[in-house]
Amino acid sequence: MDLRQIRYFLVICEKRNLSRAAEVLGVSQPSLSRQIQLLEGELRHHLLARTGRGVEPTEAGLRFLEHAKAIDALAAQARHDMRTFRSPVQDKVRLGMPHRVARRLAPQIVQAFRRRHPDAALTLAEGLSNEMNEWLTKGRVDLALLYDPPLSALLRYESIYRENLVLAYGKTCRPVPPARVRARDLGRYPLVLPSAPNTIRALVDHACRELNVALNVVAEVDVVQTILETMSEESMFTIIPYSALHDMQGQDYLAHSAIVEPTITNNLTLAMPASGTPAPLVESTAAIIRGLDIAKSFA
Repeated sequence: MDLRQIRYFLVICEKRNLSRAAEVLGVSQPSLSRQIQLLEGELRHHLLARTGRGVEPTEAGLRFLEHAKAIDALAAQARHDMRTFRSPVQDKVRLGMPHRVARRLAPQIVQAFRRRHPDAALTLAEGLSNEMNEWLTKGRVDLALLYDPPLSALLRYESIYRENLVLAYGKTCRPVPPARVRARDLGRYPLVLPSAPNTIRALVDHACRELNVALNVVAEVDVVQTILETMSEESMFTIIPYSALHDMQGQDYLAHSAIVEPTITNNLTLAMPASGTPAPLVESTAAIIRGLDIAKSFA
């Protein structure tokens, strides 16, 4: 067996779906299947069983899974040890962030990083939270800030900041909604929302399913500024984080109502690989993020 096969097996067990695992790993599904077949041949056991929804580890697969996690962690530790063998610090760290978070936090992070590590480099990558989550799994970034990531045994998470979502609309909207809108009443409003798997959409859908509320989604638009322009045409509404109201062009024409009973809250999360000990520069970057006054930055 080799480390690549071990990693492939771990991701398949995490995703429970070959095509999804192939997408995350950036390989073709036939190539992924072939490597698992070779691994099974060497171990002389079937590790995965097909189900109606994907694949599940067999009894032998579950037994081997514990070995695979230990091997992957040991390999990560070995890579870290060799990177720092000749140098006390790693000279580069890669941080992933959603676009809106980068606009608010990147200047502070870069300035603090330069003060602490004048001889090191910080690379910032921007994208959707779902993209950043996969980049962490693939090793394309060392740590990332994510909104409400799906939990993965391959990563460890730390909540950094929580923010309430609000019902937003144009100030010319009539009738004007109350200052506090109950979540169970959200079905009364024609909504413009991002399409799945956007994290805000997932939070809203989950909250409304719990309340047995059917949303009236009249349009799905993935770009926030386009949502605003769509809303300006007539009395339509959207659901966004409170701080996003101030990120939009034309914000002076927006009003909002708090969503209550219950509130719907997003969760900005710091994520890093679960295996091995983080490199000193990665841990230092995480400490910089933890030390930020994020509430003030998002006010």
